[in-house]
Amino acid sequence: MDISYILNHLGEEREEYYGAVAPPVFQTSNFCFKTVSEMREKLKHELETPFYTRGYNPTVTILRKKLAALEGAEDALVFSSGSAAVAAAIMSVVKGGDHVICVEKPYSWTNTLLTKFLSKYGVECTFVDGRETAVFEKAIQANTKLIYLESPNSLTFELQDITAVNAIAKSKNIITIIDNSYSSPINQTPIAFGVDMVVHSATKYLNGHSDVLAGVVCGSKERIMKMMAEEYMTIGGIISAHEAAQILRGLRTLELRVNKSSESADKIVRFLENHPKIKQINYPFSSANPQLSLAKKQMKQGGGMFSIVLNAEKPEQVENFCDSLKRFLIATSWGGYESLVFPICALGASKSFENPLPWNLIRLYIGLEDADLLIEDLQQALEKI
Repeated sequence: MDISYILNHLGEEREEYYGAVAPPVFQTSNFCFKTVSEMREKLKHELETPFYTRGYNPTVTILRKKLAALEGAEDALVFSSGSAAVAAAIMSVVKGGDHVICVEKPYSWTNTLLTKFLSKYGVECTFVDGRETAVFEKAIQANTKLIYLESPNSLTFELQDITAVNAIAKSKNIITIIDNSYSSPINQTPIAFGVDMVVHSATKYLNGHSDVLAGVVCGSKERIMKMMAEEYMTIGGIISAHEAAQILRGLRTLELRVNKSSESADKIVRFLENHPKIKQINYPFSSANPQLSLAKKQMKQGGGMFSIVLNAEKPEQVENFCDSLKRFLIATSWGGYESLVFPICALGASKSFENPLPWNLIRLYIGLEDADLLIEDLQQALEKI
């Protein structure tokens, strides 16, 4: 299916919904039945038909169909946050006594899940520098059940060779999961490279309006239905029909937004690459990226976010640069209309983020503003360092 059909038509069954152009919002917690026998029959298929919204909601189901199709998966589940999706996906694979291999510098709450939560239940984890494929094979133990990837990650933008890592995993009957939030299905579809499950923070590009928290897991019908019957229904980290409708609204412009953000970021990176106040740029499609050929092999575009290391001698200079920006909001997250700046030095002694990164690293997300105006803004702020 082409992307335009998926975003604008798939799953909407307008003839069933009075010809509604926008997907209807089934804002109900419960569904009723005409007879006891009908209720009994529906209960047998609670995960596949309207019975109770925690398990099945028609608006959420439209969203599931679209997200699965975008990733080339058989099915998908939508959660209340990206962290909830990551947790459910990992917990659906491992149990006490199992071993996980994870790339270094994953999303902070993924790191917390693996090191501080699942470790309490006997799940071990080894972190590896995923830029070298051989390290995955070396890290495999007899009890390794999962390899967890982020390619690229969302701070230093390092990649893994997805095809090669999955070939190793398949040869050892190890499951693979990848966080594809950075690229979105517009720029990268990891299931085509052999990945078993794809997770997203739908808060980012998929929603695209900075007003909904959500997460997604995409995979085979068998894996998704098992997860739905266990982690999804038991822990209950679902989204409401209203939030699902907001993400469906965001998907209408997904391709346009990701393309605009990626094109603008690429232009801004070119401007910054030779700027004397910039020590280093971390961006998949940067000409200085040693993994550039791999990035172009796996990704359609470089994406709308990158990080820079300033030529600064003290944190105050980094703060001055960020405070001087007029068109960038100082904020975390990303994926909306707005351009954002996230300085690592702001983390300080944060208990939720163990910071292994240099204090002069700054992440920039490029939104939908005019790229030339953003360059002007960056230039005037850099002059103040």
